[in-house]
Amino acid sequence: MRMAGEDAVLILAAAPERMRNADAPWPYRQDSDFHYLTGFDEPEAVLALLPGRAHGETVLFCRERDAERERWDGERMGTDRAVRELKLDDAFPIDDIDDILPGMIEGRARVYCHFGQEPDFDARLLGWMRRLRTARGGGVVPKDLVALGHLLHDLRLFKSRDELVLMRQAADVAGAAHLAAMHMARPGVAEYEIEGEILRTIRGRGAVPAFPPTVAAGTNACIMHYQRNRATLKDGELLLVDAGAEVDCYASDITRTYPVGGRFTNEQRALYDIVLEAQLAAIDAVRPGRSFADAHDAAVRVIATGLCALGLIGGGVERAIADGAYKAYFPSKTGHWLGLDVHDVGDYRIDGEPRVLEEGMVLTVEPGIYVPPGDRGVYERWRGIGIRIEDDVAVTKGAPEVMTAVVPKSIAALER
Repeated sequence: MRMAGEDAVLILAAAPERMRNADAPWPYRQDSDFHYLTGFDEPEAVLALLPGRAHGETVLFCRERDAERERWDGERMGTDRAVRELKLDDAFPIDDIDDILPGMIEGRARVYCHFGQEPDFDARLLGWMRRLRTARGGGVVPKDLVALGHLLHDLRLFKSRDELVLMRQAADVAGAAHLAAMHMARPGVAEYEIEGEILRTIRGRGAVPAFPPTVAAGTNACIMHYQRNRATLKDGELLLVDAGAEVDCYASDITRTYPVGGRFTNEQRALYDIVLEAQLAAIDAVRPGRSFADAHDAAVRVIATGLCALGLIGGGVERAIADGAYKAYFPSKTGHWLGLDVHDVGDYRIDGEPRVLEEGMVLTVEPGIYVPPGDRGVYERWRGIGIRIEDDVAVTKGAPEVMTAVVPKSIAALER
C-alpha cells in the first residue's frame, strides 16, 4: 500500500471455482496473489486495500456463514472469523459488495488490479466505475487501471523466513515421493504405477501435487513435458521423474533420472556425468550479486564441453556456444523462479539486463541433455537418452541452500 500511494485503491478477486466437467469441480486452489495477501482459501471473495482509509485499510468481502450450504459444501469462515483470524480491518458479506465497494473506490485516482485475468470480474469492476461516473454529484472517479502485478510480484519474489519454512516442507514431501518412486522403479512396472506411488506419498503427508508428475521411461524422457505416463519400464532404460509437492500453496519441483535396472550403461553414464557436473556448476553460481543468467551460462559451458568431447557436436566448445549448436540437445533454460507458483512470478530481466540475485530468492536449477530418438546425426547408442537433474535452491548470504538435497543424485548413490 505504501508503494501504491494513498490516492490509490487495490482490488483483487479470489480464484473462481472451476468445473472439470458436468457438475464435477476441480479441487479448489486459491489465486496465488490472493493467498499471499490474505491467507483466505475460499472462492467468492474480493480484497480491497485502501491506503490511508480512516475506517480500515484492509477490507475483505466474503461469503457469510450459511448452515444449509455448509451442510453440502463444508464450513465457511464468514466475516467475523475472517477479521479475527486473518487480521483484517473489516469484512463484509460478498452479497453486499455492489452497495459498498463503489463508495470505497470513489475519490481514488488509480485502481490497481489484475485486469484481463478474469473477464467476469473485469466486467463487474468496470460496472462499478461506470456507475460512479454517471452518478449525480459524483466525486473523483479513478482514471487509471494499473497492473497490480508490477507492485505485487516483485514482493513475492523475495521469500520471508516463514515462506522458506513452507518451501522446505514442500521440498521434504516431494523428496519422500521421489525416494518412494526410486524404490518402486524396476522392469515391468508401468509409469502410471510410479505416478500413483508419488501421489500417494504426497497426499499421505498432507500435501497436494504442485503439478501433474512426469514419469518418463526410455525415449519418453526426450519429451520435455511428457504427461501420458502409460508406458512400461524396461531394463536398460533410464527413468526421468519430475514431480513436486505443494504445502499451503508453496511449491517444490524436483527431477531425477536413474536406471530402471539399477546400473547405467556406458553412454548413459557419460551423459549423466555431464549433466550432473553442469548442475553443480550452475548451483554454485546461485549467489547474491551474481546474475540470474550466470547459472545457465555455467551449465551451457559444461554441457557444450561434454558434448564436444563425446563427439555429439563438432566445431569446438566456443563455436558450439556461440552458434547455439548445444541447443540440439539442451533446448531449455536452466531454471525458473519458484514459490507460490511452480513457475513463480518475478522479472528475469531489469532494463534489458539479467536480474541480479539477492538473498531470499528461490529458483530451480535443472540442466539436461536430451538426444532425440530419431537423430541420425549421432551413433545409435546415444539416441533416445533423456536426462534432467533438478533441485530447488535458495539464495542466501553465502553458499546456496539446496532445499531438495535429501534426494540422491550421484551415480553411486542412485545405483545403491
